[in-house]
Amino acid sequence: MLRLEETTGRTFEERMADAISAIPLITDEWTNFNASDPGITILENLILFESLQGSRITMVSDDARRALLKMVGFEAKKGKCARLLLTADGLKKKTHLCNNQRFYLGDMVFETRKAQDVGDAHMIAVKSFYNGEYHDHSHLLDREMVLPAKVFGDEPKVGDAIFFISDTLPEPGNETSFYVRINSGFKRNPLKDRSNNIFASFKWECYTQDGFQEIKAKDFTGALLESGEIKLKFPQDMKYAEFSLDGVSGYCIRATLLTANYDIRPCLMQVDAFLFEVWQKDTRALSLTYQRTDRIRVQNPMKVEGYILCFARENKGESYRRYELSVTGGQRGRYCLFERDENREFTLIFDRHLFGYEPAKVKDAVRIAIYSEEVMRQYHVGRVIGYDDQEIELPFSHIVPDSFMLIAKRTDDRGEEFFDFVRPGKREDNSLTYQLLENDGRIVIEDAGDFIGAELYIGSLAVTEGPKGNVRAENLFSAHGISTEPIFYNPGPGTGGTFRETLEEVKTRFREDVYTPYTCITAEDYEKAAASAPGLCIRKIRAVMDEMDNLVHISVLPGTDEKFPRLSKEYIDTITNTLSERRLITTRFQIRPPVYVGVSVKLTVYVNRQFSDSREQIETRVRELLNYLDGDKNFGEPLTFDEVLAGIESLDCVDYVYDLFMQPENLKHAMLRNGNIYPVENCLLYPGQIMLETIITSIAVK
Repeated sequence: MLRLEETTGRTFEERMADAISAIPLITDEWTNFNASDPGITILENLILFESLQGSRITMVSDDARRALLKMVGFEAKKGKCARLLLTADGLKKKTHLCNNQRFYLGDMVFETRKAQDVGDAHMIAVKSFYNGEYHDHSHLLDREMVLPAKVFGDEPKVGDAIFFISDTLPEPGNETSFYVRINSGFKRNPLKDRSNNIFASFKWECYTQDGFQEIKAKDFTGALLESGEIKLKFPQDMKYAEFSLDGVSGYCIRATLLTANYDIRPCLMQVDAFLFEVWQKDTRALSLTYQRTDRIRVQNPMKVEGYILCFARENKGESYRRYELSVTGGQRGRYCLFERDENREFTLIFDRHLFGYEPAKVKDAVRIAIYSEEVMRQYHVGRVIGYDDQEIELPFSHIVPDSFMLIAKRTDDRGEEFFDFVRPGKREDNSLTYQLLENDGRIVIEDAGDFIGAELYIGSLAVTEGPKGNVRAENLFSAHGISTEPIFYNPGPGTGGTFRETLEEVKTRFREDVYTPYTCITAEDYEKAAASAPGLCIRKIRAVMDEMDNLVHISVLPGTDEKFPRLSKEYIDTITNTLSERRLITTRFQIRPPVYVGVSVKLTVYVNRQFSDSREQIETRVRELLNYLDGDKNFGEPLTFDEVLAGIESLDCVDYVYDLFMQPENLKHAMLRNGNIYPVENCLLYPGQIMLETIITSIAVK
């Protein structure tokens, strides 16, 4: 095996000197070592070739690095457009949104991915049922009124329900989304599957002519534990009926609790209903496909009127031919009638009798390419030469891969032009195969196939701003082509926006993974693994190794809204599943619930007469020192006399502490020794009874 110093650490002169000094050891017939000797000339060339080889051996190309990283499971993550949910509750009537409908937030563009109708349904009331009574929470629909609502009270139970009442519902077979904003001050670990609800679950139903019928739902809120989306899909054959509840009539969607083992009681802040999706991307060139071959009506979603190119197939399986747009119909050849309508809509009419040519009745018979002026000025990107890995620069960067397409123009034996629409990554015999480097705005032609000499044009293109599209919540958006005030509102932030990972970012992620322990060895490993259990709120955790029994004791304080949180079965099961995947096979662990012990304090303090709130300050400081639940102290850490004394005497209002005594209120889980309190390993201390006597000094000691 070659060592690095053998390949790159020695100069040409050093290698040559070593070779010449070795000649007498091989033969005594070679005696002329001057540069004029042909043997020396040959030797110089061989040494130079060896030096060049040595430098090449240590070079690793980026493609080779990517392949090596892929072998260990690390590939560059694809770029994604940020996704956003918008409301249409400001619309007074149903409004049709075309595919690629554009919405604006300042200079940033968001677009739809499908045509849909919005603004036909509006939420009018939110009510819940618990403790045998109905409760009105309709204020959750008012964005100006921020008032938290515990929709299931303080003790949610199976059978409790929440009712969403609207003036109408989306058409059967359609989908819609709700967004619920939750009031929660606890940090919850992310779930691997956001629709997996650990603590509670709902049955979602819609009221119909046959009573309540179940509908499909994906709940990304953890059953109202986190702010997020609830996506609903209505069956195709559902027949809605009006429903009256507590004086309100309308169409009803009901969510009933099937399980209710909440760690934190649901507390809602806002509900927004009947939302639709948009993605942060800016389409600069658009390719539309149509099956009809006689009359095509096109709705142009682009901001400007744009430039239009028309292509059609005249026989099944053939490439496309270019059709020119005609407004008169007096020509013969490949033409189609072009009629412009209002709102940038236009119609194309194909007529064999009028022009002599028309598309065949085949799949994807007609393609329409619409360009902005910016793209049209530079839509010709280059020519296929045919050598390996030919690179072509594109006029745009940060391209959305799914939106990109090239048009390849070739010429047949008769000199007529024909066109093919080619997406990146397409691999077929004799086809044009290329890779899109979307961040840099380049294509790499891997296989030219039958396309050598073809001219390449942009067929469709959209660009994105990546993570910048993850905008904050509560913005107002304007819509292209809808003449209203900015009435589209995003109740939640944008999510998912990112650029494709660079090679350096993949390498960094690989290094971080290598240095992140997966198997639990030390107590710290167990603490980190348990603290990252998906879907849980964990405030404190401590692992203690019992080497005699080869057992790890793990104490956990859940983050709940209880005064003294208990460790529920859901917490124990989730942590157990997490640690079972990562423990050593010969090591056992035990999850221990927290126990709480109050600490009584009796003290006499001399205070400075200049402070009128001395007593309040001292009591507050004592409670802070004794509060393990909210303080920095962890399970089992001792509470020493000296630290409490020093903490009290550090107050400006205190002259000195005359007397101090601490006593645990439960000696089963904490012991007193030499004035210090030593809790057991799964015990947390909290302030108990505080008996404070303050004496005002006439002369300050400090």
